[in-house]
Amino acid sequence: MKNYSVGIHEKDEISLTDLLNKIKMNKDLEKAGAIMVFIGIVRGIGVKGGKVKKLRLEAYKEQAEESLEKIAKEILEKPGIVDVRIHHFVGELNVGEDIVYISVAGGHRNEVFEALREAIDRMKKEAAIWKKEITNLGEYWVSGE
Repeated sequence: MKNYSVGIHEKDEISLTDLLNKIKMNKDLEKAGAIMVFIGIVRGIGVKGGKVKKLRLEAYKEQAEESLEKIAKEILEKPGIVDVRIHHFVGELNVGEDIVYISVAGGHRNEVFEALREAIDRMKKEAAIWKKEITNLGEYWVSGE
């Protein structure tokens, strides 16, 4: 059983509970002392100001999943890390809805914090995923936010 998973999903295709249940099935979890989860959500204020009405997320699914898999595998190689999961949503999302789940499990909190931060930062830079804010001031594509 591989100790990572990635995916690009439509809204409601995967839940945080699903993700956590899969982590708990990892036989290497006995080596872990920490599981950390990052949940990215749709902000209510746009990067250019204004009130966000919706966020439209698009991706080249195959290319994005390849990038996410590369990131997950490389994070998993770090000392003490036993599980990595990166799952991103696409489509139209409302304010407060989940955009991405990234989880890392490992032996100690410091190594897990570090690995989680790296996974988040790399996903934002490397994955072929774009977002468009639809606000009361107009629509525009945003990057790296």
